[in-house]
Amino acid sequence: MSLFKAASTVSLLTLASRITGLARELLIASAFGASALTDAFNVAFRIPNLFRRLFAEGAFSQAFVPVLAASKAQHGEAATRRVIDDVATLLFWALMLTCVIGVAAAPVLVWMMASGLKQASGFEAAVVMTRWMFPYIAFMSLVALSAGILNTWKRFAVPAATPVLLNVAMIAAAGWGAPWFARLGLEPVYALAAGVMLGGALQLGVQLPALARLGLLPRLGLRWAALRAAWADPASRNIARLMLPALLGVSVAQISLLINTQIASHLTPGSVSWLSYADRLMEFPTALLGVALGVVLMPQLAAAKAAQDAEAYSAMLDWGLRLVLLLAVPCAVALLTFSRPLVAVLYHYGAFSDHDVQQTTVALMGYGAGLVGLVAIKVLAPGFYASQDIRTPVRIAIVVLAITQLLNLLLVPLLQHAGLALAIGLGAMVNAGWLLAGLLRRGSYRPKPGWALFALQVLAATALLAVFLMWASSSVPWVQLREDSARRVGLMVLVLGGAAAIYFVALWAAGLKLRQLLRR
Repeated sequence: MSLFKAASTVSLLTLASRITGLARELLIASAFGASALTDAFNVAFRIPNLFRRLFAEGAFSQAFVPVLAASKAQHGEAATRRVIDDVATLLFWALMLTCVIGVAAAPVLVWMMASGLKQASGFEAAVVMTRWMFPYIAFMSLVALSAGILNTWKRFAVPAATPVLLNVAMIAAAGWGAPWFARLGLEPVYALAAGVMLGGALQLGVQLPALARLGLLPRLGLRWAALRAAWADPASRNIARLMLPALLGVSVAQISLLINTQIASHLTPGSVSWLSYADRLMEFPTALLGVALGVVLMPQLAAAKAAQDAEAYSAMLDWGLRLVLLLAVPCAVALLTFSRPLVAVLYHYGAFSDHDVQQTTVALMGYGAGLVGLVAIKVLAPGFYASQDIRTPVRIAIVVLAITQLLNLLLVPLLQHAGLALAIGLGAMVNAGWLLAGLLRRGSYRPKPGWALFALQVLAATALLAVFLMWASSSVPWVQLREDSARRVGLMVLVLGGAAAIYFVALWAAGLKLRQLLRR
């Protein structure tokens, strides 16, 4: 399977995930709006997600996938199966211990994440939902283990499709579970926590048969002797060694999230929710572009590094970065110039007010300022991870954390919650620039000829796109069309279709050979 075909498969399935995710957020926004209780749910959901990024797609995946790919390339599949069994055993026991501690320490975790909820009467609800959802990290960490294996064997479809199940479960929880909880005398928002747990179980349930078909279903060691044997495996120790700096790097990102959530919880009630709704829209292009490219490139880069094929290694990075520029720049411009219509069409129903539209819009624009950096990191960081160099991205992340908090000091007093989003966006641009400079300096990435002309073509087409979107944003009363949702959605489809046509026709007129780029 070619890189573009693999990335397209992941991207299309991720698109399905993001569409159902938007449907989920639309339903939640319509049913619950932005309030102290929705802030409580968002805080509670962030806590298991924080730990998930330690055990799942964060530190664990960064360490596990390169070692697994190198083992498969150098030692064959039989030895790699033993690595899978040992790693799965260690991960399982670590997860069980973490879940027990997390459920017991839920009040402390909520206070550390958002102590301002005490003032907004959402603290106790956040504690209850944290306890309900904390075991979600066990499901998702095992899903990440399964996805790492499947991606290494170039089975990209199942891991990319499984996030849809979480969204479907939460849609069902909001649509049918919330009224049922209300009849039982429980807070309806608690149904969302139950939906999260159901979604985690469904995602793991879909991955396991895919592993079984490949004969790669991990065998867990449930006895002390098996745990000791797993720890004695050199590959397991290598993953643990690589995870230590990766844990620090992921922790830096989560500390930034914790600080931002803490700050937002002390701002106007609803601030946490406005940021969450904006984050969901920002993640749409981030996942379609950055995550898809990162998932596909990581095992391929690791295999090229193991084979000492420096030319293929550099060429894959060059291809990924060109796609970032081609697709992320127009998306960033769209978030900056067309954010209000996007928020209005997607969220402006039911309990979601005109004020909520405005506050979510300014947060989305803040994220949009750093979208190119957020996407580029997903391509640049694997360039280090594939070489089993996790320390360099960690050092960069620590400095960027300090820069982001300095930006918060400057921006939050002026822009409130939107300042938090803008600080994250600007910090991502610094992070991506630093990673790129590091790859260039060490010679791992050698840009192919034609970058100057390519960048000029993209920027010219994007300028035309920006003019069109600014006209469309000001020419239609998007917020006032709340009662005529069919017309508003129809206009949005026309505008987005026209925007895509303008951009790609402008690229063609500028002489960009898109098919040749994709085939590369």
